[in-house]
Formats: sequence, structure tokens, C-alpha cells
Amino acid sequence: MANNVKAAFWDMRAEQAQRTLDSQFWNPSISLYDIKTPCPAGACNTIFHYWWMAHAVETQVDGWNRTGDSIYKQRLAMLHQGLLERNGGEWPNNLYDDMEWMAIGWLRAYLIDQDETYGHTAKLLWEDIKTGWNDHVGGGIAWQKTQLDYKNTPANAPAAILAARLYQVFGKQEDLEWAIKIYDWLKAVLVDPESGFVWDGANRLGDGTIDKDWKFTYCQGVFIGAAVELYKITGEKGYLEDAIRTWQASVEEFASQEANVLPAEGGGDAGLFKGIFVRYAGELALAMGSGSGSEVADVLYANASSLWSSVASRGDILFSKRWDESLEEEIELSTQLSGVILLETAAALEKSGLK
Repeated sequence: MANNVKAAFWDMRAEQAQRTLDSQFWNPSISLYDIKTPCPAGACNTIFHYWWMAHAVETQVDGWNRTGDSIYKQRLAMLHQGLLERNGGEWPNNLYDDMEWMAIGWLRAYLIDQDETYGHTAKLLWEDIKTGWNDHVGGGIAWQKTQLDYKNTPANAPAAILAARLYQVFGKQEDLEWAIKIYDWLKAVLVDPESGFVWDGANRLGDGTIDKDWKFTYCQGVFIGAAVELYKITGEKGYLEDAIRTWQASVEEFASQEANVLPAEGGGDAGLFKGIFVRYAGELALAMGSGSGSEVADVLYANASSLWSSVASRGDILFSKRWDESLEEEIELSTQLSGVILLETAAALEKSGLK
């Protein structure tokens, strides 16, 4: 009974966050989310944040998986059309990591009821993404089409996640081979062999340097996610051990010693980093199961509790860069999505019985 009460506790909060996302950010005139609130008419959608919208797709899938409410399915249909129109009637763009996130989102949407429109979108993007692999830095997928010799974690770990999931959904052995190939390159080049901490990228300036000083929760989260996906497919414990090492290094680097709360990493794109991290940390907790998985879940619950306390002081469900206070007058879509992802992750963990 206690677990059911807890599940309802986080379910209710996740739903409140979703309703705020809908009421404060959804723009029916363009079938997209506004990129900030408050949003003066027409003044906050001059920039098309393609990859923010990809994570908006995932939050709607989160809501549908949690509730089964058709409102989420309806929103996905509108969002698919709005995105296609805003991107000029096609799905690919210049950034490989952006396309990976979009493909991951629509592949998850496909799993709702096998809508071939969404499956086709994911597979179309995957075909374009694979063209980013080349021999610079010994392999890996480039970050963008105009800089093919720069390889980073954001362009490779999500690609491994996508390839692994495509294999699980459609059963093509080639996709699993891609997932393993990308993962092996990433681990060899951009993961600290001593600690498991994940570096951001290599050869950004054309000099072969690895950006070891760029420390982001984002990079840790996506590597954890890739390792967990391959563990679920293969059962090989080495992948799970990789994910756990990176998780432990991440907590040591980022979480406050007093409350385990993750830090603000900035606005704009950085506002999404923590959301990505907690999503895949949640996947790790579920893969580890009761016992050791509960230790990961405890950190996520601590962040969810801190986040919820921070919005209580503002009187609305709007999330800022920090998860221990919320003082900003303008809230960006990126930080709002991170908060929704955190609460949806907490709800999923409670439903699974992880305390």
C-alpha cells in the first residue's frame, strides 16, 4: 500500500507539471511549444529549437505511458505536423545530435500504437544519421555536417541509444552492430578509463585535443543510457558496470554533498542537460533493480523533492535553471522540460516499486 501511495504522489506532481507545460508553452497557432513564458505574441519563436522540441516529443510519450490519456497522443499528432512544417517539410537538419534526439522521440511515439508515420520518421532520420560516421578521430559520428572531423559524446551516445532501440523494435541485426560500433568508439576515445567520467568531445579545433574540462551532466547521462540499452539486449554485465561507474563518477562530480541536488548548468540548451541525465539515470536504476538500484533512485527522488519544494514558493509549476530555488521571471522551455522529465522519472520509479 505504501508503494501505491508514493506512486500516486509523484504521478500527481508529474501530471501537474505536464498540464503547466501545456497551458503555459503550447502554441496551437503553430502546433509547437513556445520557447519561453511569458511569451509576447510572436516574439519568442524566432529561433527554431529543433532538439528542444524533440525532448518535448519525449515528455508527451512519458505522459501517455504513465496515464494512457489520449490527450498526449493527440498532442503528439499535432506536434509531428507542426515540426514537419517548421522544418520546411522534411526531417533532416545539419546537426547529427539533433536528428538523433528527434528519431529517439518518434521511435518512442511509434511504440504507443505502432503508428507507421512515426516509425517512418525515425527510420528516415537514422539513414541520414549514419552518414555522419567517418574515419576522423578513428571513427565516430560527427557533430554536424559542416564539421565532419569534430566528434563528441552528444552526437554518438544518443546514436548508440537509437540504434539499439531500433534493433529492439524492428529486429535488424545491422542496427545492433551499429550500436556496438558507436559505443565501442565512444568508450575508447571519450570515457576516462580511470574514473568512467565522460568527456565532451575531440578535435573541436582541429588539433586533436579532447575537451576534458567541459563537464556536463548531459554527457554522463547519454553514455549511461547507451550502456543500459546494450546491457538489456545482450545481458553482458560489462555494459551495466560501465553505466554504474559513470553514474558514480557523475554523482561525485555534480551532486551536492548535503542534499545530492544537481547544479544549474545554465539556460538555453544547457537547461536540458539535467533532464537528459536523470532520464537515463532512471533507466539505470530500473536495470539495476531493487537494492542497488534504489541507491540511484534515492538521488533522483532527492532532486525531485527539491524541485517540487522550489516551485511551491512561486505558486506555479514553472521550473528554472536551479532545482533548489525558482526565482526567474522568464522560464525557458528547456528548463521546463527538464523539470517535467525529472518528475516523470520519479513517477516511473515509484510505479516500479523502487523506493
